[in-house]
Amino acid sequence: MPTKAKTNHGKSLLIVESPSKVKTISGYLGDAYEVESSMGHIRDLPQPSELPEELKKSPVGKFAVDLENDFEPYYVVNTDKKKKVTELKRKLKEADALYLATDGDREGEAIAWHLLEVLKPKVPVYRLTFPEITREAIERAFGELREIDSNMVNAQETRRVLDRLYGYEISPVLWRKVSRGLSAGRVQSVATRLVVERERERMAFTSANYWNLSGLFTTGSNESFTAKLSAVDGVRVASGKDFADNGQLKSSAKVAHLDEAAATSLASGLENATFSVRSVETKPYTRRPAAPFTTSTLQQEAARKLRFSSRSTMQVAQRLYENGYITYMRTDSVALSNQAINAARKQANELYGADFVPDKPRVYASKSKNAQEAHEAIRPAGDSFRTPSAVKSALSADEFRLYELIWKRTVASQMADAKGSTASIKLGGTSTDGRDAEFSASGTVITFRGFLAAYEEGTDAGRWDENAKKSEAKDGDKRLPQMAEGDQLTGTDIEAASHQTTPPPRYTEASLVKVLDELGIGRPSTYAATISTIMDRGYVNVRGGALVPSWTAFSVVRLLEEHFEKYVDYEFTAAMEEDLDRIARGEQARTTWLSDFYFGGNEKRGLKSIVDNLGDIDARAINSIEIAPGVNLRVGKFGPYLETGGGVDTETGEITDPIRANVPADLAPDELTAEMAAELIEKGKNDGRELGVDPETGHTIVARDGRFGPYVTEVIPEMTEEEIQAWMDAQPTEYYKNGRAKPKKKPKPEKPRTSSLFKSMDLATVSLEQALQLMTLPRVVGKDEEGTEITAQNGRFGPYLKKGTDSRSLETEEQIFSITQEQALEIYAQPKQRGRGTAKPPLAEFGIDPVSEKKIVVKDGRFGPYITDGTTNITVPRSETIESLTHERAVELLAEKRAKGPVKRKTAAKKPAAKKTTAKKPAAKK
Repeated sequence: MPTKAKTNHGKSLLIVESPSKVKTISGYLGDAYEVESSMGHIRDLPQPSELPEELKKSPVGKFAVDLENDFEPYYVVNTDKKKKVTELKRKLKEADALYLATDGDREGEAIAWHLLEVLKPKVPVYRLTFPEITREAIERAFGELREIDSNMVNAQETRRVLDRLYGYEISPVLWRKVSRGLSAGRVQSVATRLVVERERERMAFTSANYWNLSGLFTTGSNESFTAKLSAVDGVRVASGKDFADNGQLKSSAKVAHLDEAAATSLASGLENATFSVRSVETKPYTRRPAAPFTTSTLQQEAARKLRFSSRSTMQVAQRLYENGYITYMRTDSVALSNQAINAARKQANELYGADFVPDKPRVYASKSKNAQEAHEAIRPAGDSFRTPSAVKSALSADEFRLYELIWKRTVASQMADAKGSTASIKLGGTSTDGRDAEFSASGTVITFRGFLAAYEEGTDAGRWDENAKKSEAKDGDKRLPQMAEGDQLTGTDIEAASHQTTPPPRYTEASLVKVLDELGIGRPSTYAATISTIMDRGYVNVRGGALVPSWTAFSVVRLLEEHFEKYVDYEFTAAMEEDLDRIARGEQARTTWLSDFYFGGNEKRGLKSIVDNLGDIDARAINSIEIAPGVNLRVGKFGPYLETGGGVDTETGEITDPIRANVPADLAPDELTAEMAAELIEKGKNDGRELGVDPETGHTIVARDGRFGPYVTEVIPEMTEEEIQAWMDAQPTEYYKNGRAKPKKKPKPEKPRTSSLFKSMDLATVSLEQALQLMTLPRVVGKDEEGTEITAQNGRFGPYLKKGTDSRSLETEEQIFSITQEQALEIYAQPKQRGRGTAKPPLAEFGIDPVSEKKIVVKDGRFGPYITDGTTNITVPRSETIESLTHERAVELLAEKRAKGPVKRKTAAKKPAAKKTTAKKPAAKK
């Protein structure tokens, strides 16, 4: 274990980011060190509304960044971290040295610097990083103590300020022109654009048809194989690759495009043809293993093979890292340390044999110029690797699956190439009408599996990509008989087959991560958060693993493309990431770069000038998409709808209202074809079917088809100006404190009564009597013995009774109107039910929590299963199953939830305790 520097008294304080690391590291360091967690960042930029009053009108006020003082951030200690900071300061007073052991990436470096700034230690300070939580790594870290890297801190600060400027300048434009609650972001907006552009391709796609032939061919030794038609009369036959993304044949493709007649007549003409081998080409086959995992490739492969979301992958990997099973999981590097290379080679030799290990270690080069930031690929921790079977009992199901994936990839990366041979055969014959038909077949024979014995990389084309073709047969699955040029073959079962071109597949999380990484946009460590954000904002929905953009996303992307073009340009965004790398390497000054970005420079417009000179943006045009001639989709406040017609008749001068039709919420953009739009419009013509007049109110009752289903409502006439004025005149006059009369407000429009149809009712046949009955809901059934009112009503999850806060389900919708007070009281006399079943017991029990000393159970909640000790609740993470939970894991999750404290609520702005920082980044003390 590390030897402490000479001390005068007490222990040394070592601070890490995550509380999950504390126990493991403490066990390695012993009593000479007290290990504490900062719980992530301890301070950040506040909301401008939370700034002190004297700063709100200053250059700091708009972004909590001083625009006139080198973009200096105004930091405050997070409200939920003040207690933690106080605790760290108290423990630092009793310590003889401070070791800042936050993660080795930019984020971790910035956290260490913030700790230094806030704690203001008067003892020696040392910076160290652990690429893995193992005894060996910790020992090496204490031998490589250093100062805080101010360049990395500058890069992280630049990114934070950049994101604040970007979001706070562009997001308000989206609020005004599209919808409240939206946001723009440097990476999230580009990711959204990628998904929208793919959907545009699918919408523009027109399926094309082409035909081909296949047959079964038998050699003289009675061995058979399948071959496909490749050429007719010397001209290559069209295949899927000859069609463009719009589904049509490429103009440059010089191919024979067979139709049904040509294909079927050729198949018929070849029934009794004689075939012979025209060429046999054999080549050696070599396949090399994939490089060890980076953050990006881990997310991609976990999505393909384990069906993990990016968020789940990072959550599981975080736990594996913090508990000492893998190295740091945020990295762009594919390099392995010498210790890791030796461990992988040794394990491959032990498990598969010396023949499976190459003579020299494999060295992989990173694609990133500044391979960040942990300086090594993701691999099993330690100088010797633990096999999956050795750790299975200590891990949850998801943790084990991800560890096994990482272990296999790492070991395979140091194994020998797969070897074999590939044979390509061409054979031909002449049809009865004289056409020459040439068929082709190929196959690979693996003679030495090499690394394939341990691991094979997945592909993006497969079950997670909608409409994508299935991947080809795996290596070694297809063999061809031994043949030579001139050999005679017998052809049978020669059949013509029709093929349809398919639109480009939608992105999955894996393929979106892959393209973002390839374009150099953002950091792989942020992709999980980026994808979660575009889902949370309603820009993207998931359907069968595919990412489907919403119509709101179309409006947002269109606005950004037309008015903030370069900020959603792929090359520009990638260049910003490289600029941040240059700042991290000390090759670029952060203040100069931020000034150029925001204010402009070298005759380039900055973000500020673009926002200040946007001009008039036509919100209606931004939120409109032409689906067919004269039919537009509008993105409205309450969702998308179709609109056609309307306007002023040029001959009669008559004003007609447009016809509108709701767009079903589950209809994907590429499914809204011109034909589908016509159907919805036709349906919309009948929307608002008048049922009659309510005899009590005189209001017209109509039946309509809403976005979330059919309903009935009343049409309330608008008040005339005279009626509005008379209503205002009748209101008493109110006064301000100074005695000045307050202006009278106009009356709020009366809210119409509305009710959804029962499932047994039909929009086309619902009657006035039924509608009036529906609009009386909720129906008062009666009262209980204490006088509490019982009502019957219809809700999102079906019909139910309600008494105070106690709700009970009904079996049918018809019971809403037929149930009596006696029947209702009888239902309430029964034990409380959950949904339509009896009260459910806990889903699982995990013993006693050591902190609260209460029983830990898993219950089924409204938003899914959750862990509770009766006081603290934490939702079971999506990456875990109830079956995989252990007592230790449940205790850990509850502890993390307690440490985070209560959910932060928005409160009135208060003067933050922290003071504005200076521009200088102090080096760590020695």
